[in-house]
Amino acid sequence: MLIAFAGLPGTGKTTVARALARRLAAMYLRVDTLEQAFLASGSSGADIGPAGYLAAYAVAADNLRLGLTVVADSVNALQITRSAWRNVAREAGVRIVEIELICSDATAHRQRVEGRGADIPGHTLPTWQSVLERQYDPWESQHLVVDTAKVSVEQAVETIVRGLSV
Repeated sequence: MLIAFAGLPGTGKTTVARALARRLAAMYLRVDTLEQAFLASGSSGADIGPAGYLAAYAVAADNLRLGLTVVADSVNALQITRSAWRNVAREAGVRIVEIELICSDATAHRQRVEGRGADIPGHTLPTWQSVLERQYDPWESQHLVVDTAKVSVEQAVETIVRGLSV
């Protein structure tokens, strides 16, 4: 199956997605890692556009066709990217579970964004202002919402695991 995460920066996507991938022994795929690799490869440093997402879709599809579960970690803020993840799953003949992480406590969310350090060499993290200004399309598909202001990482993973069996 394909488990596609979504949510604004600082909601805990990477932390929860990694923990879930470990729990399921799934393939973990992070768009930020791919994008940073493109930039480090000598790209101009300009906007790399959809390259990270396009690479992630291709790598996910390869692994889904091998019979692996894939946990995809990205902001996934636009309908077009969400639709593309659904297409990857459909073309691979697997189920998709879409998970949106939110942080309903604005103070905690801001502290997370402003207090974290980059875990990918050279990666520039977003500012709180850029998080507030980011385009984030409303959802049009069924998905599981987990509020990380109200649950621990372990509780979030348990909620998701229970949602996978539905």
